Amino acid sequence: MSRTTATVAASLPDHWEELVTTALLGTDRRTPPGAAPGPRAPSALLDAAAAATVRRRAGLRPARPAERLRPAPEDPRPPLPHAAARRLAVLLADRLGASGGGRRGASPDLMELLPQWLQAANAHGYAAPPHALPALLDAARGRTDLRPAALRFAGPRALWLARLNPDWRFALRAAPGGGPSAPDLRDPQGIRRLWQEGLFAERVTLLTALRSRDAAAARALLEETWATERAEDRLMFLDSLRAGLGPDDEPFLERALADRSRNVRATAAELLSALPASALAARMAVRAAACVAVDRTRDVPTIVVEAPHECDAAMERDGVAAKAPAGRGERSWWLGQLVEATPLGTWPGRLGGRTPEEIVALPVADGWQGELHAAWCRAAVRQRDAAWSRALLGEPSAPEAGGPGAVSLAERARLLATLDAGERAVWVAGFIETHGLSEAFQLLGVCAVPWAPPLGRAVVDALNIARDAGSYPWSFSGVMGLAERCLDPSEASRLDALLAIPDEPEDAAPGAASYWSEAFQRLVTTLRLRGAMLAELAPEEPAP
Repeated sequence: MSRTTATVAASLPDHWEELVTTALLGTDRRTPPGAAPGPRAPSALLDAAAAATVRRRAGLRPARPAERLRPAPEDPRPPLPHAAARRLAVLLADRLGASGGGRRGASPDLMELLPQWLQAANAHGYAAPPHALPALLDAARGRTDLRPAALRFAGPRALWLARLNPDWRFALRAAPGGGPSAPDLRDPQGIRRLWQEGLFAERVTLLTALRSRDAAAARALLEETWATERAEDRLMFLDSLRAGLGPDDEPFLERALADRSRNVRATAAELLSALPASALAARMAVRAAACVAVDRTRDVPTIVVEAPHECDAAMERDGVAAKAPAGRGERSWWLGQLVEATPLGTWPGRLGGRTPEEIVALPVADGWQGELHAAWCRAAVRQRDAAWSRALLGEPSAPEAGGPGAVSLAERARLLATLDAGERAVWVAGFIETHGLSEAFQLLGVCAVPWAPPLGRAVVDALNIARDAGSYPWSFSGVMGLAERCLDPSEASRLDALLAIPDEPEDAAPGAASYWSEAFQRLVTTLRLRGAMLAELAPEEPAP
């Protein structure tokens, strides 16, 4: 550096803006600070600018340090066995290379096995390997059906990661307590602050989590702000009361019957009707009993119906919708709503002390049977009444599978869901044995996994019969996919005889035999893979 430069650097304050202005105007019009006018002024300006640049770069003040990132919380659960951890990596890696469609061949669909793997891992209480968390969160982001099991398995570290990556923010909404400001449920002040100041999604999550732990406290929280909530928010909050619904909720729900929102009133009425001892259920029972009776003067005792002639204000307050849908008569519409909301325990006493089976077997006069039985079906589902569901389903071998009250597969599926898993499996197995698989898909969806042996045998036998009959194999692809996920893995050895390619009947679809063999090969391979997965998740024996 020259003597001039050193002098300027030592004496010149860092007036950067003034140097820039001098350069723009020119040294002949403005002398640089600390320099003499004349021919050396341009050099003095450049020297001053160079010194100021070095000073600015070297003297940059450090930025305020960011708050140090807190370490991820510890996961106290036991680690996965080594074989299970390797299997998880394979299942997650298959997500990236999954086929977009077309013929699957005999290879198992690994991504469809991930939900079962997660369920089994959660049942054992294992912690997710830290290195697998990003892929696990990516998988859950792409498939909402995976999220509950995936986030439970991922544990608290997944929420820690989700706060650092916007792509994984769904975990904060989906996991209880995942919100960034979610308080400890043992912190009353934090709960109240979040309830009053939080976003809608955070408040719903809070109310749901609190309801599962302390139903009364959740209801009290809702009552505090009920009058000031928006109608659509009131509806969502009210829906959270389904969990843990009990008699203590009745006073609040009764007040909600006077809500200014029709949807809120209807939901409150539905919840009250699910409480057989509620005042609303008693009022509905009085109305419905006045409409339905047994005529004992006929040769065969017969149910007679006199549907309501009007829908008065009291009925509307109790949740009866006055306006019937297009194509429905008003009187039948009102009758169905009354019977649906009436406790099923009302009918044996009203109809001569008969059992549910005896009641649904009675003839119904004047064409009212379909409407009456359909309403009883809805009531059995709402009240989770297995005895009435059993009566309305009838025998699975009934002609055309038409139970006394079940007029569609969807209704049968809902009724089956009220029975215990074993009885459900036996009923569906009987249905398949009589009617085959063509209509059973919807019923299989409500059966517990893995399928009980009677159901598994019925499905495999029906598939074998369909193959031998030369049926189109593609029409059974949905059932075959269910069997891969739901058959007990122990059934694999029983299926080996089905792997050979059978002779094709003359009227069979071209290539059907090969397709059937391929599908059974995939089924057996998948079952054995599922069996291996479950064995890998078994706790490892300690080394001697």
